[in-house]
Amino acid sequence: MNCRSVYVSIIFAAAGLAAGCGSSSSSPSSTTADVTIQMLGDRGNQSYSPNPTTMRAGQTVAWHNGDTTAHTSTKDGGGFDTGSVNAGATSSPIAMSTAGTFTYHCTIHPGMVGTVVVQ
Repeated sequence: MNCRSVYVSIIFAAAGLAAGCGSSSSSPSSTTADVTIQMLGDRGNQSYSPNPTTMRAGQTVAWHNGDTTAHTSTKDGGGFDTGSVNAGATSSPIAMSTAGTFTYHCTIHPGMVGTVVVQ
């Protein structure tokens, strides 16, 4: 193998590693959540679907943005925050390990509200 072949092999290997690195809450999630909630737009308690959402403790939840503008899903009082989820994207899954009723909202559009019930 000559130096040029080694150089080309290194370039292709580096490109493959770079393609697999990095993620963001505004891009499609690489891990599938147990439960997916749809973001529908600034419609009060009709902004997320299903609402309320019921799931078991230990399951994960992600939000898919079916609207044309960015939204968040942020637990009232803190605890979870998807960050900005762009139109058409899905948030990273969030583990819901504690039972309870959790209200959340969009920090960009505070009128958007939802509830997750963890049993």
